[in-house]
Amino acid sequence: MNFNPIIMDNWSRKPYFEHYLNKVRCTFSMTANMDITRLLKELKSQEIKLYPALIHMITTVVNRHHEFRTCFHSDGTLGYWDRLSPSFTIFHDDDKTFSSMWTLYGGDFNDFYIRYLDDMKKYGKVKQFASKPNEQPNTFPISSIPWVSFTGFNLNIYNEGTFLLPIFTIGKYFQQDDKILLPLSGQFHHAVCDGYHAGMLYNELQLRADTCKEWLPNDTPFR
Repeated sequence: MNFNPIIMDNWSRKPYFEHYLNKVRCTFSMTANMDITRLLKELKSQEIKLYPALIHMITTVVNRHHEFRTCFHSDGTLGYWDRLSPSFTIFHDDDKTFSSMWTLYGGDFNDFYIRYLDDMKKYGKVKQFASKPNEQPNTFPISSIPWVSFTGFNLNIYNEGTFLLPIFTIGKYFQQDDKILLPLSGQFHHAVCDGYHAGMLYNELQLRADTCKEWLPNDTPFR
């Protein structure tokens, strides 16, 4: 997957990037409740797992915007990937530990779901921090805390503050009136995106949940 270097002097975001990376190093988090009423109903009718569907939704929307694909390469070059794949947590119920797994992203949900199920079959019981080897450099993190419907979530990352990719945390869904709502928290670096971009992402995720019949299989082969 191609990494595209950013030419700083030609980048319209240069003053914001320099301010929020060098002068006032700043990240921000945002938590919103997604209405997954239609999505959950459709998934249940086709016996498709919710977690990989959410992972694919998030990755699809992230890949639409270069702001969320902008980061430092391992050699220190600033740029953006053509496409990202998700790196997500899986839980081991017997000893209450977790591992990190990654699955190659593709726009077609069926293909991604097959790869997800295959990865889970091969590596889902491997108990180490990275259960699947050879994680590609163009991945971003997604995790799930399905035991609590949180109203806010903030990650405190104690490093140089140069991790620019978004980080997502999914909470426990709950019913409110006639809707099923799911809390989703995103951690963003202000050097590469603003509240506008985060808001746009959440709005596009909601639209994708509402129009799930357009991208989910009509007759799932996964049963």
